[in-house]
Amino acid sequence: MRALMLDFQPQRRSGPLGWSLLAGGLALTLACVLVQQHVSEQSAQQQGHLQTTQRVLTGDTSGKVSLTPAQIREQAQNLAEMRKVSQQLRRPWERLFAMLEAMPRDDIALLTLTPDARKGQVRISAEARDLEAMLAFHQRLEASDELSDVSLLSHEIVANVPEHPVQFNLSASWEIGDANP
Repeated sequence: MRALMLDFQPQRRSGPLGWSLLAGGLALTLACVLVQQHVSEQSAQQQGHLQTTQRVLTGDTSGKVSLTPAQIREQAQNLAEMRKVSQQLRRPWERLFAMLEAMPRDDIALLTLTPDARKGQVRISAEARDLEAMLAFHQRLEASDELSDVSLLSHEIVANVPEHPVQFNLSASWEIGDANP
């Protein structure tokens, strides 16, 4: 009888497909590591820019950033402009417009509305059918909750129109009440 040759673990052969998959996996791993490094560097750089900007906006001069006087003046102007815009946005625009739209204006036509958030005032240009309508509109504005200290700046009777309407300008203090956060 012949001896049995049992081979339970056959030898594995490495073919070109196996080697190419291994090389592809290594290349992909290397590419991922490089991309991750690049993203980390970008993140660190952005974090540095953010910290620098935050220091400048808060006025913290203890950092390593040294600015020239011209840059400091420019940043102060930018900060003042941002504060002005922020103050404009905090105004209760909806309440002012709702109050003006709710007023009876049969004899009044609003022409312009010019707010000045820095001074807390609003200027209203309008046209009235007659002097009585202008004075009644003035009194209604003075009685409103949103406006106070309503003043007549100028008025003019338009003589070349048969009805003789009155064009006028008013100034009023615009109370913001609970508009501040």
